[in-house]
Amino acid sequence: MFSNDKNIETIAQLVEALKDYIELEKDYLKLDVVDKAVRLLTAASLFVVSFLFALAIMLYASFAAVYWMAPFMGTAKAFAIMGGVYLLLLFIIIFFRKPLIERPLVRCFANILLS
Repeated sequence: MFSNDKNIETIAQLVEALKDYIELEKDYLKLDVVDKAVRLLTAASLFVVSFLFALAIMLYASFAAVYWMAPFMGTAKAFAIMGGVYLLLLFIIIFFRKPLIERPLVRCFANILLS
């Protein structure tokens, strides 16, 4: 049955097609890894840039609030109140870190890696 030249030729074609398929799958996997890495780097850089802009906005808004409160209660008390606001914000972020930070980040990275 296998001694037929046509069967041997068909098996050789099948082996060649299988080699081509494995090579194409390997190339696809490389491209998929590169795509996911680029998407992760893009998301991370967008997060860093957004964080820096938010930090700058908070800094300028804090100084504006302090200088707005200064005539009413004094500069030192205004800075102390603003420090207290940031301390309260820190406690809120620590208390709600899972729903505010961890879950959205895990969801975002899972969507990128599993898509």
